Parts: sequence; C-alpha cells; structure tokens
Amino acid sequence: MSEKEAVVRERAARPVRLGPKSVAVLLLTGAVGVVAFGWPLLADTGSGLAHAQDAPWLFAALLPLLVAVVVATISESGMDAKAVAMLGVLAAVGAALRPLGAGTAGLEPMFFLMVLSGRVLGPGFGFVLGSVTMFASALLTGGVGPWMPFQMLSMGWFTMGAGLLPGADRLRGRVEQAMLAAYGCAAAFAYGVVMNLQGWPLITGLGSGISFDGDDPLRENLARFLAYYVTTSLGWDLGRAVLTVVLTLTLGPTLLRALRRATRRAAFDARAVFGEPEEAGKQPGEQAGKRPGKQHGKQARKRPGKQPGKQPGKRPEGTAPGSP
Repeated sequence: MSEKEAVVRERAARPVRLGPKSVAVLLLTGAVGVVAFGWPLLADTGSGLAHAQDAPWLFAALLPLLVAVVVATISESGMDAKAVAMLGVLAAVGAALRPLGAGTAGLEPMFFLMVLSGRVLGPGFGFVLGSVTMFASALLTGGVGPWMPFQMLSMGWFTMGAGLLPGADRLRGRVEQAMLAAYGCAAAFAYGVVMNLQGWPLITGLGSGISFDGDDPLRENLARFLAYYVTTSLGWDLGRAVLTVVLTLTLGPTLLRALRRATRRAAFDARAVFGEPEEAGKQPGEQAGKRPGKQHGKQARKRPGKQPGKQPGKRPEGTAPGSP
C-alpha cells in the first residue's frame, strides 16, 4: 500500500460523533463537576463541611451520568459492542500505565494515552474513557478515597478536551503532533490546578499568604490559591507535562495510526441499512412471480432452432420437389 493510500485510509477514521443527547448529558455532567469543585470557595469556614462528606454523593451522581453518556453516544453515533470493548481495553492499558510513574516527580505516562485516545475517538468517548480509566487505576493502586470522584471528573475533562481539538479529520503529521503535545502540556498543568482546588479550601494550618479565608472575597482567595499552587505543586505538575510532551512526540505517530486503524475496522460511524427481504437479489424490471431465465412473450413449448414464420411441411419457393 502506497503512502498516499495510507493517508487516505487514515483520514477515513473519524471520531465518534456527538448528538444533541450526548451534548446535553456532557453539559449536565460538567455543571455537576463545577459545583462539586467550586462550592467550598463559597462556603463559610465554620460550616464544618468537607469533601469527605460530599464525595460519596458526587460518586453516586457521577456513575449514572457516565452510563447516560455511553447510552446517548451509542444511540446517536452507531457505536456497538466493538466500541465498548475498545473502551475496556484502553481503560485497562491506562490503568496499568499509571502505577509505572506515580510517586516519582509526578511522572504519569497514562496522560499521553488519554490525549491520543481522546483525539481519535472524540469528546464523548474520551470523557467516558478518562473517567473509567481513573476509576480502574484507583482500584488497582488502592487509591480509593474522597478524591477519587474528583479525579474521575478531571481526567474525563482532560481526555474530552483532546477530542474537541480542531482538525480531527484533516490535520495529520507534524502539525497534529505539535498541537497534541502543546495541549498535553497545558492540560497536564490544568489537571493539577483543578485537583489542588478540590482540597485547598479545606486544608488547615497553612500560612496566611496561601491559605483559604472564607471571610475574604473570592478574588483574594483565588490569588492565595495561585500562590499555594506555585509553592506546593508546580514542580510536580512540570514532570507530568514534560513526560506527556515527550511521549506524544515520540510514540504518538505510531499509536495514532494504530488507534485510527482500529476505529476504521470497528466502523463506529457506519449505520446498518436493511432492505425489504423480497427485493433482495431481484434484477430491475423482474416480476415477483416470474422465474429467472424466461423471456417475456415466448412460449415454453416452442422448440429451439425453428425460425419464426416457417410452417411444418412447407418448402421454400423455388425449391424443386424431392430436393433436399
């Protein structure tokens, strides 16, 4: 297969389309996530509330929303058992990659896989993949706690963002790799910022310049949070961002081709078309009760080889009697 044919076949693999139902469910999930992350910034410091109390409720709300995203995407884009199987395979691979670098300067190789998967498979599939992968990795590493639903939401947004990047069916080569690497770098820092925001308002014992104060306005608290992030987490997130960029630029082209080939063979966007059973295999103009091979107007008892208009026993004109 020539290089031109390979490019054409690669471009034929399109991300899973989003319909109105999928968009509505994703917007609802995003709204729930924003409220879950942001309410401590508006709560009183003496309220006594903490994510340890709201995490079970968020997890209970998140699971049916994830199922709703999957069901809406299946009903609107033609996904089938192959797509669900690919979701399970990629989630298992991502969950297995996470322990390889966790705890070592923020190096987490699963992030580059989420970037590439979201790019190829689209935002809806990507959101579900990111959330399920984080859930599976938490079970694998024993990282189940009040932070787990927030990690699922953050990773879902991380992967969904890769699916929302422009040029999914036309950008290829180095331009696409550079765009994915830049997104992976920025999104790796954004993931760290969001996850720090989840717990920062509830942490006590910090210095006055970086701690949350419920009596101060939101703008001043956000300035303190920025100082807190730069002081405590920027270096950790830098390792994640650098590793994501390096793996995206080195392993990205090969993995993108493999994912697009799998998507094309699974034919996520192909819709089955069923015709009438009695019309199948029928030639144009052929009548329903007519047997094939028989021409219209010919009699079945007519013997082959006899010319039309010739009567039995009649000799042609000009032929002498007794001549052969």
